Amino acid sequence: MSTLAWQVLRAMPRRPFQVRECVQQAWFFASVTILPTAMVAIPFGAVIAMQLGSLTQQIGAQSFTGAASALALLQQASPLITALLVAGAGGSAMCADIGARAIREEIAAMEVLGVSPVHRLIVPRVVGAVLVSLLLNGLVSVVGVLGGYFFNVVLQGGTPGAYLASFNALAQLPDLWVSEFKALLYGFVAGVVAAYRGLNPAGGPKGVGDAVNQAVVITFLLLFLINLVITGIYLQLVPPKGL
Repeated sequence: MSTLAWQVLRAMPRRPFQVRECVQQAWFFASVTILPTAMVAIPFGAVIAMQLGSLTQQIGAQSFTGAASALALLQQASPLITALLVAGAGGSAMCADIGARAIREEIAAMEVLGVSPVHRLIVPRVVGAVLVSLLLNGLVSVVGVLGGYFFNVVLQGGTPGAYLASFNALAQLPDLWVSEFKALLYGFVAGVVAAYRGLNPAGGPKGVGDAVNQAVVITFLLLFLINLVITGIYLQLVPPKGL
């Protein structure tokens, strides 16, 4: 899997780049993930806002609910929601497509003809997954923060000014950069894992189905591990913004 990731990185700048295929794959990823992502982001942001609102009320720090919920969404929830849906919806379809080509021996035929399957099939799909992950991460951040604002202000009686002011006081630009970096890395990992399992099915239609299930599970495990590492490094390198 690491070898395939390196081959994908090496093949990305190679010409000719499959622009049309990349656009088609990005559109496919977006079409199957935009609506579920938005629908997941709203209740996720609401749950975080209500839970943190309840906790901050108990300690008398309700004015910081906006900063806490928005930062939690921006740094942690948005990239993970994006990656899980990209891997679960788009990655599974990508793995099934490549797996079907593999059991029909299309991949072997391309290699016999001297066409690189990585350059022709894998790179456009991975690039499409990365682009959609970056865009969906922004969508989840906006929708989640708006959902948290609505539930905190309307249902919990918070003040709009305090919600926005606390976020402006504690949030900083590196929070957005690390969120986008996570989304980029998660999209790349989801695409590579789906491609790897698709290229190596056990054989037959059942093998393709098993490969799809394995791709989703492996991606989820890797994403949570990568998130732990990146978050730990970020919190050590970037000091929190003071009031």
